Amino acid sequence: MPSRRLPPLRALEAFMRTVRLGSARAAAEEIGLSPSALSRRITNLEEIVGKKLFTRARQSLQLPDEGQAFYEAVNPHLESLARAVESQSDNVSLLRLRLGVLPMFGSQRLFPRLGELRKRHPLLHIDIDTAPHLEGRVGDTLDAAIILSRGPDTNLHAVRLDHNLVHAICSKDVAQNVGEEVEAESLAKQTFLIHNELPESFRAWKQAYRLDDMEPAAIDHYDSGQLMLEAAAQGLGIAIMHDDHLRRAADNRLTNLGALEVESPYSYWFVCKPTALEMRPVRLFHDWLVRAAL
Repeated sequence: MPSRRLPPLRALEAFMRTVRLGSARAAAEEIGLSPSALSRRITNLEEIVGKKLFTRARQSLQLPDEGQAFYEAVNPHLESLARAVESQSDNVSLLRLRLGVLPMFGSQRLFPRLGELRKRHPLLHIDIDTAPHLEGRVGDTLDAAIILSRGPDTNLHAVRLDHNLVHAICSKDVAQNVGEEVEAESLAKQTFLIHNELPESFRAWKQAYRLDDMEPAAIDHYDSGQLMLEAAAQGLGIAIMHDDHLRRAADNRLTNLGALEVESPYSYWFVCKPTALEMRPVRLFHDWLVRAAL
């Protein structure tokens, strides 16, 4: 049986890095090649597979459907090859990721699934940072972060992880006092709990219920979603949070006021510097996070 012709790994590396970085120039700089040398490697790969993996226009490369399909088909096998080499090497050290995470996302969504990641990549270890200003520290003290944002900095590689509705979450006793109708008169007697990361959510909720001029008795600010939920459960106020937060809390002391679907201005995003995707710990976590759909 004739042996199969394997594609040159250097050509695959040039293709994969160009896709991940979204720029041929950035990929060439990362590998240490001239743009023309990188282009020759990609052309060589295209000749081997018999497909145009990139379309070329105005000195830029764009990924067509055939190129995207090739990337999705090849990438898992390259990762398997890397894991196989790691498993047989005595010189491989731990892979360390410095990850910024909001505590609520960490407790409700990330940590319940981290065991899966450890089984898949035993050498990957994560330093968790829950301090403020995560987005601004990406590329400095953090390799990557999961943030709650209206839209990340356009200079960052960003993957949107969800879409949410704004909920007014409170104890069942508070809901009974407010009544079935969401009206300004009863709500003006209440305390509202607002997360520091979600200041526009309260405005969006009030606009949806035509309560723009309603001023509550008090607004208490929190930097912890978990404590907000507990405060709401204790009857200390109405927490303006996401439907996902209420669902994942699974706390039968809590309920939602009103029945309107109010789209949140905020979503959870994974963010990192575009070049950070070439760091193996970042890429492994990024690819797992996207597949896991936490």
